Amino acid sequence: MIQDLNPKEFKDYLVDNEVTLVDVREQWEFDICQIKGAILIPMGEIAKSYANLNKDSNIALYCHSGIRSMHVADFLLSQGFQSLANLQGGIDAWAQEIDTTVERY
Repeated sequence: MIQDLNPKEFKDYLVDNEVTLVDVREQWEFDICQIKGAILIPMGEIAKSYANLNKDSNIALYCHSGIRSMHVADFLLSQGFQSLANLQGGIDAWAQEIDTTVERY
């Protein structure tokens, strides 16, 4: 199942669950800003890298606006992952609503 969560719900999800937080943006975007604790697996590399993720764990995904991460969530669901969360509005919404110290671009 994919939960499409607004920034507050996503923050609560991160706090309330043991989560693997995955940033699916490109390296240059990750270098600008990131959510603390995230690992980088760019969307273009997910097909060859998803086997490194535990299918039984909670996977929380984000990108810049929430679109790429939802595509990755759909892919992971098709590969047997069960517990997926997507950040609506991506890190841009996170920077506006949760952590204003996160640089916007």
